[in-house]
Amino acid sequence: MSERGDHSTFRVLVFGADGAEILLTRSHAGVQLPEVTIPRWERLAENVTAEMKRSWGEVVVCLFELESSSDAGKSRYVAARHLRTCDAAFSLLQWMTVTDLSDGVFTDPDDCRALRECATKCRPSISTAESGPFVRLNWFEELCGWISQSTAARRLYLTGDFRQLNASPTFSLIRFETNGPALWFKAVGQPNEREFPITLEFVKTFPSYAPEFVAARPDWKGWLTFEAEGTNLAETADLSLWTNAAAALAKLQIASIDRCKPLLESGAHDLSPVTLNRTVSPFLAVIARLMREQTKIPPPVMSAEGLALLGERIREAVSTLKQLEIPDTLGHLDLNPGNIILSAQDRCVFLDWAEAYVGHPFYSFEYLLEHFRRLAGHDLVAEKTLTAAYLGPWMEMASRNLLMEAMALAPLVAAFAYGAGPDAWRRPERFRDPKIAGYLRSLVRRMDREANQLCERSTSCLS
Repeated sequence: MSERGDHSTFRVLVFGADGAEILLTRSHAGVQLPEVTIPRWERLAENVTAEMKRSWGEVVVCLFELESSSDAGKSRYVAARHLRTCDAAFSLLQWMTVTDLSDGVFTDPDDCRALRECATKCRPSISTAESGPFVRLNWFEELCGWISQSTAARRLYLTGDFRQLNASPTFSLIRFETNGPALWFKAVGQPNEREFPITLEFVKTFPSYAPEFVAARPDWKGWLTFEAEGTNLAETADLSLWTNAAAALAKLQIASIDRCKPLLESGAHDLSPVTLNRTVSPFLAVIARLMREQTKIPPPVMSAEGLALLGERIREAVSTLKQLEIPDTLGHLDLNPGNIILSAQDRCVFLDWAEAYVGHPFYSFEYLLEHFRRLAGHDLVAEKTLTAAYLGPWMEMASRNLLMEAMALAPLVAAFAYGAGPDAWRRPERFRDPKIAGYLRSLVRRMDREANQLCERSTSCLS
């Protein structure tokens, strides 16, 4: 079995430069693909490349995981390209010609079928827009050549050490060591292609909040930056660093007020009040169907009447936020602390803008605050300190009472914007995954709790 508790086992198809040979291990029973066992919930490419080097003595770059390899009870496969052998004496694998291999020579016939499937996809230099740039066997050499050209004027060169985090036909994320600062290359495909133009717009308009930009590859929808040095916010509970990040977020958003149009044109989600109000009914109609399909109770199924009431409360909260006249700004629907780097010079860098939006700024802070609660627990004093740091820059634009009223409304609308803002819920095929359907139902119950708390607060104020 390929799944063993918290670990998964993959068989790795390691091709040579021209795809004519593949690395295999031989036994009395036949030939076999090398296997690696990696933590189940961690990055596939990063762990496969590390294990191939540690267990087999081979440096490889991953190409893609075979789509059919996730079938229950089937072996799982990853295609890779061989780069070099760490120690020839240590190597346990031998090269064999692909055309010489047939079903009969493999210990497991599934290995032969996986080989045939990979061989039709992997070519030295040919790819199509449909197949993606990173199925080609020589894309890594091409990438390294492009990086060398892009950094030649800075007298930087690659040392040969790299860390591959993501691998697929259209996505890539790799950290490269140089004789100076490290470099990051990232490329994106569907459904995150918008991240490429958004990133280019962001680094052009807000360079002080972005890693230093080096170059872009439009044909790959990829870009190269220097590594942002500093502390990753996900790695610390230091309240002073969190408050610095919150204040930097507010300053960035204020600076973006006049740049909303080009951000929208580059692909940022439109979370304006008009768009959110227009989304309430179709989104909750989908949720109503998912509630009817729920088979496990508890949690309780929300009724059609309850969803209708929730819709009214969401529209009312959106309209009230609009009346407070806090301007729309750039926002981040995936503002987790792992996407924030703080330097010793109090510089704050924000990463990964695939889920950028233009809308009310306070949604972003709500997402950051939620992550802080997960890290630090419900520390009300710390939360007030973090909130004050975020609201500080906004005090020059609005009164404290107005800002606090907006903060009270934000949790409900932020939860709705998070679930309904991106278009993923419009694709019915996603709901075949019970985890996705269950998550959306849970998110709507969260909206309902926020709406009830908002209603109780209003009643208390009236009393």
